[in-house]
Amino acid sequence: MTLTACGGGPAGETGGGRASNDMAGSASAAVDSARSAAFAAMLDAVAGPCPSGHAPANRPSSPGSSADELPIAPGETPPADPIEPAAPTAGPEAELSARDLCASGLHEERLTQALLKLKDPAPGQVRKVLNGLGYIDERIHGLRSTGVTTGFFLDLRERGGRLCVKGSAAGEKTVVDTCVAPATGKFSPANVGI
Repeated sequence: MTLTACGGGPAGETGGGRASNDMAGSASAAVDSARSAAFAAMLDAVAGPCPSGHAPANRPSSPGSSADELPIAPGETPPADPIEPAAPTAGPEAELSARDLCASGLHEERLTQALLKLKDPAPGQVRKVLNGLGYIDERIHGLRSTGVTTGFFLDLRERGGRLCVKGSAAGEKTVVDTCVAPATGKFSPANVGI
């Protein structure tokens, strides 16, 4: 006597449908893994010239602002020790590592240059440009159009960093700025700081 399970074939056959679903799932996972690896490689390439440390950023003072060049009132003596810039207390400079702060400027520049060339900043076209630069769909958030402008966020967090960018594609009025994402958890445009 031969028993056949519900939906199964004759005795001795295995569920071919499940095997092909497993293979399709494995292929999809491999593609996702390759996409994630390419994204990580792009992040490393963009941040290549940046310091590798993860300490909070402490930008040096701007050129031309050394103690030797500070105005000194008549009768006062200039300080003997170099003047250290104060640590930033607000904004991305206070919350991002030196590497992320450096990388943010590089991402801003490459995104702005690519989006300025876009004649039609519709969401689909903006996504195409972002994908062409190596930003994967899983890291693109809040892509929506308001009039002739398409806004978006990119989650660029890696290795415990908090970097994200906020963009507004609008032809000549395109703007891309740094933002700060939570260190952990799901990314949402509602929980970023600018």
